[in-house]
Amino acid sequence: MALGRRGGARQEELWIPTAAMARGPGHLFYDKLNELLAEAGFDRWVEERCRPYYAEQGRPGIPPGVYFRMLLIGYFEGLESQRGIAGRCADSSSLKRFLGFGLTETTPDHSSLTNIRKRLPLEVHEEVFAFVLGIAQLKKLLKGQVVGVDATLLEANAALKSIVRKDTGEDYRQYLRRLAQEAGIADASDDDLKKFDQKRRGKKLSNADWASPTEPDGRIAKLKDGTTHIAYKAEHAVDLDSELLLAATVQPGDSGDPDSLPQTLVAAQTSLIRAGSDAEVRELATDSGYHRNATLAQCAAWGIRTYISEKDASQKRVWTDKPAEQERAFRNNRWRIRGRRGRRLQRRRRVLCERSFAHTCETGGGRRSWLRGLVNVAKRYVIHAAAYNLGVILRKLFGIGTPRSLPGRAAAACATLLATLWALYHRLTTRTTDPRDRNPIPTPITPSPSRLAAA
Repeated sequence: MALGRRGGARQEELWIPTAAMARGPGHLFYDKLNELLAEAGFDRWVEERCRPYYAEQGRPGIPPGVYFRMLLIGYFEGLESQRGIAGRCADSSSLKRFLGFGLTETTPDHSSLTNIRKRLPLEVHEEVFAFVLGIAQLKKLLKGQVVGVDATLLEANAALKSIVRKDTGEDYRQYLRRLAQEAGIADASDDDLKKFDQKRRGKKLSNADWASPTEPDGRIAKLKDGTTHIAYKAEHAVDLDSELLLAATVQPGDSGDPDSLPQTLVAAQTSLIRAGSDAEVRELATDSGYHRNATLAQCAAWGIRTYISEKDASQKRVWTDKPAEQERAFRNNRWRIRGRRGRRLQRRRRVLCERSFAHTCETGGGRRSWLRGLVNVAKRYVIHAAAYNLGVILRKLFGIGTPRSLPGRAAAACATLLATLWALYHRLTTRTTDPRDRNPIPTPITPSPSRLAAA
């Protein structure tokens, strides 16, 4: 066979038959996902749900099913921005097939995703999330009685250096220069301002004094990596029996965990009702950040058994100035958290909650938001959570939860086959008289001639 040479630029034919175009084999994961959505009637349901937000006459727009599928692709492919999603869909024939587009059709642009997102309210996105939970309910995978709750921070689409004072409207450099002038440093250079900022006392960036003009809903917060950014808080309610997300709420970055917990529990119960499940949240496991007497009493009033870790269990409590129901809820929670079931639920909560954050935020591309506004960020993130649930459903039904898990499964199968063949080869080539062999083949004993003569 001769060496092939790549030619330069050439002019393609003007007309090419569709049958003559090269077509890829498709992707098994997206084919299974399309089968699951088609079995549940997703496209018909979402078109009827989104009909009130479109005009009765005019040029037909992009189907809502395509819009939500493109957001699902953003999670499964780990794409953060809408431009990345649009470019990936236009470049892949298997994703075109997943969206329902032919080889000669053009996939939607990123601006079309923006227009549809503005058109559809947050409630529709939450109902799509509940629809996916309904699929899990039909497959008998949803439990929903034991819930673990945890939160993480999302980086907003705003730079920290763009914050301004709420009272004067000064940015940080102008504010620093004014402080330097008040301290007697006139005409300070940038280096002088930097040294002055490092030495001054009481330096802090409070959300009560500072705000971002480009992202007013964001809050100044410190992320897990130790850096300070404008951020939002995402809170997950995970079903500890099925690993499914029951709720994924997005709230301001400075909201406390005890304050946001009731909203997440209400969202989880609402999702269960929308999914057609009769289950009710009965048990709750969280970390010590959610421990507050009023929160424990409220959960007890709702009929929820709490397993919330205490910040300092050795501290002696004084109940002279607190209601009796708070003391009762506190002591019941302490008794449960020290039991065997409490420790087991805490271990499972740590694993499943952190796993949900790892999938949605790290590999799913949801840690950094490229949208602005709390509502827009929540719209994108709740579909990320729906995609996570679809991955859990597909993993339980077919053994594959992400499109990138197929190469890993093939490599694991090849490794298992090679290990089996090597073990078989090693067993056949090992001496059968070796005492370490588990099943040695006995060596036949030949009687001596003298014994034969005596016989």
